[in-house]
Amino acid sequence: MPTMPNSSKILRALTAAACTGAAIAALLSGCAGTATRPPATPDDDSPATAHAVAEISPRAAAATRRLVAGNVRFVWDHMQHPRQTPDSRSGLTNLQQPFAIIVSCSDSRVGPEIVFDQGLGDLFVARVAGNVIDDHVVGSLEYALEHLHVPLIVVLGHEYCGAVTAARDTIAAHGHPEGHIGSLVEAIRPAVEATLGEDAEDTCKANVRNVVAGLRSSEPILKAMVDSGEVEVVGAYYDLDTGGVTFLGDS
Repeated sequence: MPTMPNSSKILRALTAAACTGAAIAALLSGCAGTATRPPATPDDDSPATAHAVAEISPRAAAATRRLVAGNVRFVWDHMQHPRQTPDSRSGLTNLQQPFAIIVSCSDSRVGPEIVFDQGLGDLFVARVAGNVIDDHVVGSLEYALEHLHVPLIVVLGHEYCGAVTAARDTIAAHGHPEGHIGSLVEAIRPAVEATLGEDAEDTCKANVRNVVAGLRSSEPILKAMVDSGEVEVVGAYYDLDTGGVTFLGDS
């Protein structure tokens, strides 16, 4: 039987996992002592799924549904571990066709292939502390977009992000971190300053939205592809307590 989220996390788990009506019923019944196996894929008509795929291209919507379905499996401990066999590995020696790009934090607790229950060749992943971007990251994404024709970029922030906490603490103390950590603090600074008086979760989500905006406006390649509808850039937030991923709006 999968471990159920504690009662204080039920509402967040429902939204974060993008569960269907059947899965919601299963979660509630599981809290009462009877766990029901969740559906393998989300219902396209469910409110959470509709929110995640609203007003995006069909290819990006299909990619989002695959991510949502995988995250539901992860939350419920019904992971399929797809495309992780020797045959899958050998089949990718000369070709890769990832269906989504994930810009994620380097945090060891946030592995995109695990969180979304995907396998080899499924995700093109760029990881850096605080899920911030620079020319190297953007250049990597441009390669995936132009040569691999990936339709979706997800900027994935997460609960208890050490980089966000470090930025908040450093800026509050008017400090100056040593080494290259200062570059991370400066990248996250706009989100910190926009959420003064709010908690670290708000700062993390603001940082995700800033990175999304930065990618959408990145010239000359990303902005043109976003404007044409060839690629979608969205933000998401991973809850370490429940394992659920929530897709964020622009505000």
